[in-house]
Amino acid sequence: MTGAKQQSRIRFSRIAEIEGEHAGGGATHPIVIMSDFHMGNGGRSDDLLRNGLLVRDILQQYYYPRGWLLILNGDIEELQRYPYGNIRRAWEGLYEIFDAYHEKGRLFKTIGNHDEDLEYVHLYPYPLYDAIQIKTATIPLLVYHGHQASKVYTQYNRFIRLSLRYFFKPLGIRNISSARSPRHRFFVEKEAYRFSLENNVISVIGHTHRPLFESLGRFDYIKFEIERLIREYPTAPGPEKERIAEEVRMLREELSKLKRSERRTSIQQSLYGDELPVPCLFNSGSVIGKKGIYGIELEGNTIRLVYWFTEGQGKRFVHRGTYAIEVLEGTPHRRVVLNQDRLEYVRAKIELLG
Repeated sequence: MTGAKQQSRIRFSRIAEIEGEHAGGGATHPIVIMSDFHMGNGGRSDDLLRNGLLVRDILQQYYYPRGWLLILNGDIEELQRYPYGNIRRAWEGLYEIFDAYHEKGRLFKTIGNHDEDLEYVHLYPYPLYDAIQIKTATIPLLVYHGHQASKVYTQYNRFIRLSLRYFFKPLGIRNISSARSPRHRFFVEKEAYRFSLENNVISVIGHTHRPLFESLGRFDYIKFEIERLIREYPTAPGPEKERIAEEVRMLREELSKLKRSERRTSIQQSLYGDELPVPCLFNSGSVIGKKGIYGIELEGNTIRLVYWFTEGQGKRFVHRGTYAIEVLEGTPHRRVVLNQDRLEYVRAKIELLG
């Protein structure tokens, strides 16, 4: 980050670097980035309870034996509602998996607004950073939680913690965060997008719980995908036309559901105004979704947005036949690559559109 312009409000004081560049321009070791576990005390209001087994299995049985580095990108422990000791006891098995990565030098951990007090935990076992810089020969990637874009979370986080712990928690209410509100998400993503452009990096954030790939969320991606399919439709042969028509119909249904679920007009706004989006912003989503978890993978010179789910519980769109579903052997868990691209292609788009 030396010599970079710092006009954005986003600042970092502790940055770890993942060294080593792949001959093809990507990272030497495959890297998976996950965020927003919100690990609690194992009780009914623990946000991770729903997907705890899924997270444990994929980290232990998929990524670890294949040699992946693990970046936990903030809000892993839910310290705004629970003491660290209670979390540690409830998720002892998951911490053992973290330990295994750490012992091999394959664990990196950033601080989020819900777990920033880890800095005061005596003998906390893992180093903590504000950001992780992944150096590649193609373009640098900067992994940070994303709350740094918000004045609310950088200046008033202690007040928010008191509200969560002493008001929402006794009522048994799960994680309530303005990071989930469309207005706040829009602001955070816009600020992170601006920071990425100013500093000529790819940002990978969490915080908002909304997966992004090349600066596009699912809503924007569907609109672009519908446009692409419509362009293909006139020249497609008969059977292909039927497939395209059915795909457009299902995408329109999903678009309508997204509009209803947001209940806000902000989802219809664009981070980019009338300009084409520069693909400099990615978001790993969260692991506490009702129907599965998301992550960002960096393998060689390829970056991916992946979705993991348990058979019978995944989102409907992954079963439409357009996605290859990978089975994690011996488990009911499934992996789907939602989007992927080559880093040199991402860099080219950034250079031409930025």
